[in-house]
Amino acid sequence: MIVFKERIGISSTGKKQKQFLEKEKVIFVTVGTHEQPFDRLLRCVDGMKEDGRIREEVIMQTGYSTYEPKFCQWQKLYSYQQMQELVDRARIVITHGGPSSFIMPLQIGKIPIVVPRRHEFNEHVNNHQVEFCRIVAERMGSIILVEEAEQLGELINRYDDLAGRIKNGMTSNNAEFNAKFSKIAEELFEDRFG
Repeated sequence: MIVFKERIGISSTGKKQKQFLEKEKVIFVTVGTHEQPFDRLLRCVDGMKEDGRIREEVIMQTGYSTYEPKFCQWQKLYSYQQMQELVDRARIVITHGGPSSFIMPLQIGKIPIVVPRRHEFNEHVNNHQVEFCRIVAERMGSIILVEEAEQLGELINRYDDLAGRIKNGMTSNNAEFNAKFSKIAEELFEDRFG
């Protein structure tokens, strides 16, 4: 069953391509819009798709990378709206370590797999993504951090369990605010009318 409307995209060669996405079977990979390539992540995921370790459909936003996936659907860039739709429809979102990329899935309750760009591979000007993502993973516990792309296959296979554990350990800021606000309101009401 197709659960999405048809989306027309433009590939890097300019040809129109139709994308039909099925919610339960899509992995979305985004490397953001930083001008340095992130070929390491794209090659890794494309290789797992080629050898069958990933059976789901994979859609990639490749940005300024030079590698062109052979076994996954891809486009260099998507509009913000298209990105939101892809993130919403994906079962798994794999992102680079840019906060804008991994905050989007968090905002809709999805736990992203985050692979930070590394300076030693010429993926960024320094290792700030690695350092930042380590802090987020340690302090917030809201992302699945992968520093070595080779670990991705295992984490994709264990994703549902890992994401479930993270979600169970997270508290909603809105729920926490509402609980505290309710307590304050009750105390004020009791003090005034009690």
